[in-house]
Amino acid sequence: MDKSGEAYWKATLGLLTKILAVWFLVSFGAGILFVDLFNQIHLGGYPLGFWFAHQGSIYIFVALIFYYAKKMGEIDRKFDVHEE
Repeated sequence: MDKSGEAYWKATLGLLTKILAVWFLVSFGAGILFVDLFNQIHLGGYPLGFWFAHQGSIYIFVALIFYYAKKMGEIDRKFDVHEE
């Protein structure tokens, strides 16, 4: 594999690592580990930990999909492997 290919995969794996870290922190961290801390804050009458476990994480996951698509498009254009 040439240097451009290696740089492309390094950028792609770096993006995936960041997204998976956010996914893990939101799903496991906010929904399980820090739920007692977040439950001290209320959002719309519900404890924030409960809200994150049932609604907030879904919003974050959908936002991650759009973020991934945008950033992956930028990476593809940067390394000239994009589709028209």
